[in-house]
Amino acid sequence: MTKSVLITGASRGLGEGLARQFAARGYKLALTARKLEDLESLTEQLRSESPQVCVRSLDVTDFDAVPGVLRECAEELGGLDIVIVNAGVAIAARGGQGMFEQMRTTIDVNLTGAIATAEAALEIFREQGKGQLVGISSIAALRGMPRQGAYCATKAGFSKYLEALRCETCNESISITELSPGYIDTELNRSLASRPFVISADKGTRIMADLIEKQVGFRYVPPWPWTLVAQFLKLLPIAMLRKF
Repeated sequence: MTKSVLITGASRGLGEGLARQFAARGYKLALTARKLEDLESLTEQLRSESPQVCVRSLDVTDFDAVPGVLRECAEELGGLDIVIVNAGVAIAARGGQGMFEQMRTTIDVNLTGAIATAEAALEIFREQGKGQLVGISSIAALRGMPRQGAYCATKAGFSKYLEALRCETCNESISITELSPGYIDTELNRSLASRPFVISADKGTRIMADLIEKQVGFRYVPPWPWTLVAQFLKLLPIAMLRKF
């Protein structure tokens, strides 16, 4: 039976790359983004590979709208096998500089919106009796980086939420996958002065799609060198961390 996958934030970046990966693998697709017009060109390109593509406008900060959109997609595709919680923003904001609104936007999208999406997906999975929830966190979840306090906080918070879900669903036919990317070349991080070990979006999303199909619990992306680098980052003194 053909599997289906829903991806939030699918119009660009990792979301677009994952849509292309899963279309090439023959999945039915449900793609969401804030603006439908941003999905139009991509959708036309994917229809030749995917057996079915449905698109919906979704701003994940419209928390009340999230469950309805996911249910519409599930009905159109005959269920959802995988939901990838990918929508996110990265706004550089130094503490105490009057940038709370930018920080709140980051929190609303990356944490509250992500949890709202995950909660809606879990309800559908329990009704179906199965499903896989995939959360995209970040290597930034490990430490608080300068000018990225809100972003790091949201990724760390979402990571712990996913860990809690893994505990709660261990006796259900629901798998929880957390992927923690390092630097994958997208618009989200191109403005950064340094992107160590950066890889292309095509390579990064191919690795991610492979890991999702294996239903891993947690992996850094790419696993090498970030599995090792992550251990180093955990121990890095503040005096060195502040230079990042």
